[in-house]
Amino acid sequence: MQIGIVGLGRMGGNICRRLMRAGHGAVVFDKNAKARATLAQEGATQAASLAELVKALEKPCAVWVMLPAGQITEESVEQLGDLLEVDDTIIDGGNTFYKDDIRRAKALQGKGVHYVDCGTSGGVWGLDRGYCLMIGGPKTAVDRLDPIFSALAPGFGDIPRTPGRASADTRAERGYIHAGPTGAGHFVKMVHNGVEYGLMQAYAEGFDILRTKDSAELPEDERFTLNVPDVAEVWRRGSVISSWLLDLSAAALAQDPQLEGFSGFVEDSGEGRWTIEAAIEQATPAEVLSSALYARFRSRRERGFGDRLLSAMRFGFGGHVEKKEAGREVATAPPNAAE
Repeated sequence: MQIGIVGLGRMGGNICRRLMRAGHGAVVFDKNAKARATLAQEGATQAASLAELVKALEKPCAVWVMLPAGQITEESVEQLGDLLEVDDTIIDGGNTFYKDDIRRAKALQGKGVHYVDCGTSGGVWGLDRGYCLMIGGPKTAVDRLDPIFSALAPGFGDIPRTPGRASADTRAERGYIHAGPTGAGHFVKMVHNGVEYGLMQAYAEGFDILRTKDSAELPEDERFTLNVPDVAEVWRRGSVISSWLLDLSAAALAQDPQLEGFSGFVEDSGEGRWTIEAAIEQATPAEVLSSALYARFRSRRERGFGDRLLSAMRFGFGGHVEKKEAGREVATAPPNAAE
């Protein structure tokens, strides 16, 4: 298939590359001319504007928008809505708030343009590992785009099949699902990110407890000087708490045991907040997830080893670089980039 891609940052660019590897054609646009040129050298067709991108696409068009949530995505979807025609499709693969998806889809419905929301997880590793996709939107549009989603997803890989799923839809086992109507995809991804906060916080606190076991405040015979990188490594192998986040933690600790390369200033992408808001609206208890979100707020005032590990994990999966602070020259990643 052929697809347009708007936004060629860390994830957008690699989504384009993965699709081209699978034999799909791509027409790309980004305000950064260098980003467009780089993908053009790799086989994509570059466009200098959204209008030029739409003109270069075969009918019916499909345009994947991979931009930070907020005004820039809002404006891009609005412009595309004016350029596209009946049966064309806009796919928002960023971290948009699901209620905005519902509103946009209603606005586009009158023009006959389909709107698909696609929660995308995989971060900077998605090019090789594949992307976990949580998709919302009309069935006809989602089904037509299945070759695109299938190519982006990880596939079965070497993960053992779950008992009892032999007669179930295999898309979930291949790494993507049609979660439901418009907004459902981003809602599932939103909760995914809320859970991610909780898991990361649990690791951060656990490793902080291990690291401070040699505290002078403890009786001398109860003090242990533990090799925290070794603990992380052994937990990766056969432990019930093994995970990709633990893999990233172990890698960070092996390279920098004290994590001195991180300040521990931990941003939140916004999805954790939206998850807590949804829990409040639904009167669903979410003590761990809300606590993890507040821990990120606290990290911006006072920081410890656990906060530095959170920063290390975010950098590991999403390439998130800590926010620039006074007297400390560090770059900042775009909000909602990969988390």
